[in-house]
Amino acid sequence: MKISIIGTGYVGAVTGACLAELGHDIVFVGRDTKKLVLIQSGKSPIYEPGLDALLEKNIPRITTTVDLPDAVRKTSLTFICVGTPSNPDGSIDLDQVRAVSHTIGKSLASADGHHTIIVKSTVLPGTSETLVVPIMERESGKRAFVDFGVASNPEFLKEGTAVADFFHSDRVVIGTNDARSRAVLDALYTPLGAPIYATTIRTSEMIKYTSNAFLATKISFANEIGNLCKAMGIDSYEVFRGVGLDARISPHFFRAGIGFGGSCFPKDVRALIAYARMLGVEPQILDAVMDTNEDQPTKMIDLLKRHMDIAGKTIGILGLAFKPDSDDVRESRAIPLIRALNTERARVIAYDPVAINNFKRLFPDVTYTDSAQDVLGADAVLIVTEWKEFDDLDYHGKLVIDGRRMERARKEAGVYEGVCW
Repeated sequence: MKISIIGTGYVGAVTGACLAELGHDIVFVGRDTKKLVLIQSGKSPIYEPGLDALLEKNIPRITTTVDLPDAVRKTSLTFICVGTPSNPDGSIDLDQVRAVSHTIGKSLASADGHHTIIVKSTVLPGTSETLVVPIMERESGKRAFVDFGVASNPEFLKEGTAVADFFHSDRVVIGTNDARSRAVLDALYTPLGAPIYATTIRTSEMIKYTSNAFLATKISFANEIGNLCKAMGIDSYEVFRGVGLDARISPHFFRAGIGFGGSCFPKDVRALIAYARMLGVEPQILDAVMDTNEDQPTKMIDLLKRHMDIAGKTIGILGLAFKPDSDDVRESRAIPLIRALNTERARVIAYDPVAINNFKRLFPDVTYTDSAQDVLGADAVLIVTEWKEFDDLDYHGKLVIDGRRMERARKEAGVYEGVCW
């Protein structure tokens, strides 16, 4: 198939590269010419293990362009993979989805043959049917689900393992309102061998939000139980190992610590909260999920204060990305930690294997180092991201407050405090 991918960020880059690996011809469409040049040369525009190799291998199947109308006319499928950031009130910003829908609609007016548009951007239930479809019908003069197809196909990729997640998914969710779009997506994804769950467009959109909201809830629940275990002198990880043996519960995402960050969970839970209130539904559990997550990093500062007056001290930060194997610092738990340390008039020295440049845009005045060893020279060390290399450091004699359960630090540190254990 000939497929256009609108958006060269995390979702678009991974989706396009993986579909090229399956043998499809891919046209990446974007506004950032630097990213397009990188893709065309076989280099990833984002930090994601394995993505460079995939792009380089499939260069013959990949082209790039800033001309969206031309890309639509030359392909039979278009994936919308643009950003849906948060507004200040937590609601979803659909400006990019709205803009590309107008352009795609105009392009469909002069396009030959049947074209299927797949919304892969994370959008609230009803967005495709009440925003995307009306715009495209108006601009094209054609009928959705008859003259052209529209479908929902949410992504469930984890940063750091996205390529493996694509090829070894536990399910593919597709939402369609017409048989032709269903057949197109069945043909596209059947080679993966993953179960295909087909449903309506609106339900497909809700599955994405529900999945992220539940995983975020599980993390905040683990943190609340972890805080209770800490107060009782119980190792919460031992508790969750026992709880996770229950097949109804499973052990996944019981990672008690300092909470979740990234581009998905915080944004999507806030959007669902705002949407619920708009519908007159009070999202009590989801409110609690976010309150717990926002409060959790402060536990590190509270524990640190038990051991020292931090004013004027140098505090080392190990990890700035929101998770390992990523350079993404959106909603990183290091952000509220460093803000709190600045308020307490502490000096900060920080290290991350790949995320320093991105973090500098947020905190240009922090002292950054290209060596984790330099951080260990601080008066105290806070472990914020569980990079594997941090388990190879020598923590002997160090004061360590650990937010991510690094085993070597737990065993070797001179003074050690785990946030939830």
